[in-house]
Amino acid sequence: MTVQRAACLLSASILLGGCTAPDDPAAGPSPSEAASPSISPTTGPSPSPSTKTEAAPDPPPDGACYRLSFAQATEPTNRSRPVPCGRRHDAQTIFVGRLDTRAAGRRVAFDSRHVQRQLARVCPRRLAARLGGTAQARELSRFEVVWFSPTVAETQLGARWFRCDAVALAAAETLAVLPPPNRLRGILETESGRSAYGLCGTAAPGAGDFERVICSRSHSWRALATIPMRGGRKYPGVRSVRRAGDMPCTDRAREHADDPLTFEYGWEWPTREQWRVGQRFGYCWVPD
Repeated sequence: MTVQRAACLLSASILLGGCTAPDDPAAGPSPSEAASPSISPTTGPSPSPSTKTEAAPDPPPDGACYRLSFAQATEPTNRSRPVPCGRRHDAQTIFVGRLDTRAAGRRVAFDSRHVQRQLARVCPRRLAARLGGTAQARELSRFEVVWFSPTVAETQLGARWFRCDAVALAAAETLAVLPPPNRLRGILETESGRSAYGLCGTAAPGAGDFERVICSRSHSWRALATIPMRGGRKYPGVRSVRRAGDMPCTDRAREHADDPLTFEYGWEWPTREQWRVGQRFGYCWVPD
């Protein structure tokens, strides 16, 4: 039995989980007014001033599809135009909601903890509902959710929407092409969906040429399972998490192997930083 052990090397997938919204004045935005100036010519009466109020912009369409770069997907705002969902795209809007900008009876900024907690709570839940499958199936997939808020100018006109988009990582800082919306719904409830959008590696985890890729790309290892970790907010330490998951991963790899006496596996435990942001599991890898 050949054993491969590696520290966790997650990078790009975490970057997609925490987009923030732009600042919003504490007193709250108000509609802008453009008043025509009074002109006093040398002769004739002065015209009466007029007032023009711009309406708040409409929220983005729910169910729309987009072609975004990785950089655009990590920005707090996005003004890209939708593309037909039957064409090539890499982002799908799965929910459009209204921001709650009031806490304890007062208005709060768009980048306040109150607002950001709402986004970080609602959008992942909407993604889970859209993809279907078990929690482990979603952890083993390359799907992520990103969210966008109005621009500063739009908030000043009264915009209060937010948008949750589903994306998938093909490789580091590269988005994958998504299926049409009707095929994205419940995709992780199918074996083909879990296989195509699963987490794979170009080499054994911890190897110098190891890179995380979507399983539809060329690869040699696959993340077989996630191993849950026990513990509170304080990181248990590398020795503890390494030992905690090694035997469960061995058992899973043995069950998967053609020969239970000779097999390879890799146990990738969560790092301190990943633990801090809430990841309480590691990955069990096998050759594929």
